[in-house]
Amino acid sequence: MDLRSIIKHRPGKVFVAISGGVDSATAAAMLLRAGFDCRAVYMKLYNQGPHKSSDAERVAKHLGIPFEILDLRDEFKSVCDYFCSEYKQARTPNPCVFCNRHIKFGKFFEYAKSKGADYIATGHYAQTIEQEGDFYLYAARNMAKDQSYMLAMINRDVLKNVIFPTGKFDKNQIRQMAETFGLEVSTKSDSQEICFIPDNDYKAKLESMCPELVRQGNVIDSSNKILGTHNGIHNFTIGQRKGLGIAMGQPWYVTKLDAVENTVTLGPEEELLYKGLVATEPNWLIEKPTEAFAVLVKTRYNDVPVPGCVYPGGQTVKIIFDEPAAATTPGQAAVFYLKDEKGLKVAGAGWIKEAFD
Repeated sequence: MDLRSIIKHRPGKVFVAISGGVDSATAAAMLLRAGFDCRAVYMKLYNQGPHKSSDAERVAKHLGIPFEILDLRDEFKSVCDYFCSEYKQARTPNPCVFCNRHIKFGKFFEYAKSKGADYIATGHYAQTIEQEGDFYLYAARNMAKDQSYMLAMINRDVLKNVIFPTGKFDKNQIRQMAETFGLEVSTKSDSQEICFIPDNDYKAKLESMCPELVRQGNVIDSSNKILGTHNGIHNFTIGQRKGLGIAMGQPWYVTKLDAVENTVTLGPEEELLYKGLVATEPNWLIEKPTEAFAVLVKTRYNDVPVPGCVYPGGQTVKIIFDEPAAATTPGQAAVFYLKDEKGLKVAGAGWIKEAFD
């Protein structure tokens, strides 16, 4: 396999974010094979045992590249603060999207640049593609593993200095390459949880970080009829069906969360459908548009993109779906894509403020 023809960047000095997983390890090996001057960097983001970085260090040693631990624990506190703040406002946060903008493609990028790096690289499944001298973010070739949604809020200016070596491959191909490179992590299972909640018990973590979230309130329907009580709106998210603690005799879902009234609203599936949404703090990865344009929209990481139209404004954008869409959740990212001959190009993204009929 000619990796030089696949990794279409001019070889230079690249700092590779190594987590100890198979994706970032294989990314580093691919870059090394393609002629890049690689350095492995493990980002220490929260207090954890020394074993967390051991896989990453072994990868670097096996590849024969320098390894270092970059302590970003103080900077990462902003992610934890954001996490709590969003739940206090009855919003469902996406800490990975926030972290990618401010930490991995923010602080890590700044550090690499200060050390003379030409590029940074990660194991994310996405692509950067050059067109007429500008670089754009595209979805991975394998949509089943695509992580462009998680990257849609990064600064456009960093794209020309970012490499995603895994973006043209599926997971099986990456594991096969890892085995070919002799990487011990070739069979290591994927991490599914939020990194600073390793046991995936986010409710317990939230309650330890901000105990004021534990507050009894009412569960109601759209007519304000009281159906029961809850012990904190952080236990719920828009579109949730299971674990509601209330039997309705038919499928009902969480349709609204209200931090001021401390209420959880339930309703049938049709009450989840909305014509459009408003998103704030738009981040454009194309030239900032001045007129409405047609897009494909994802409002959650695992969603299938749906057609709609984006109406750009100042600090907000309005999106109207071609057909009513379900479970539009305040706090999540709305990511808009343009389809062209190279795939799905990320046009931009914003934080969902509210949905409307």
